[in-house]
Amino acid sequence: MPGAPTAESPLPAGSEDGSRRRHWGLWITAGIGGTLVALYAVVTPFVAPALRRVCLPFVPATSAQIENVLKMLEGRRGSVVDIGSGDGRIVIAAAKRGFEAVGYELNPWLVWYSRYRAWRDGVHHNAKFYISDLWKVSFSRYTNVVVFGVPQMMPELEKKLKEELECNARIIACRFPFPCWIPDHTTGEGIDTVWAYDLKHSGGFEARSLKTTPERES
Repeated sequence: MPGAPTAESPLPAGSEDGSRRRHWGLWITAGIGGTLVALYAVVTPFVAPALRRVCLPFVPATSAQIENVLKMLEGRRGSVVDIGSGDGRIVIAAAKRGFEAVGYELNPWLVWYSRYRAWRDGVHHNAKFYISDLWKVSFSRYTNVVVFGVPQMMPELEKKLKEELECNARIIACRFPFPCWIPDHTTGEGIDTVWAYDLKHSGGFEARSLKTTPERES
């Protein structure tokens, strides 16, 4: 039929542009979708604690904080546990000093990264990391406990640790002290301040707690 396009006739320029735009649209949509999925996978473990009790955001320990924690561990024996171990800096530093060190962290991405760092630094045999909610873990077998907490969680954590730890345990608090206990040792300044509490004085702790802790309604 005269004037009809044949099978070998090229597509009009407008059709080619439309096809290209559709392909680019598909690629952009796929890219945005993949990015959102990845962000969801990364962000969800950070948000999940807030849905449980207290949001404990990941803030890396500074070099000064690590050094201050290590000062509080000088002359100490036994194992070390870091509650909310983040990227594993404290655990790895303690392992390099010869401690059997363990970190509990709710974010699986940080736990996997911590395991890699421990392997890279050659301390993976005595630096272990576990994905766990701190409120579901018993710390009774640890002698030295490191805590990077926030004010909202410290009163309840204070009670939990007192009930679970042995009388020879030392608790090292970073950034925020416990509300009722009086520290036996303090070092550092500002955000790098570290407080150490020795549970061998648990009787004194109890007396101070009874005086300073307000009554709660049942």
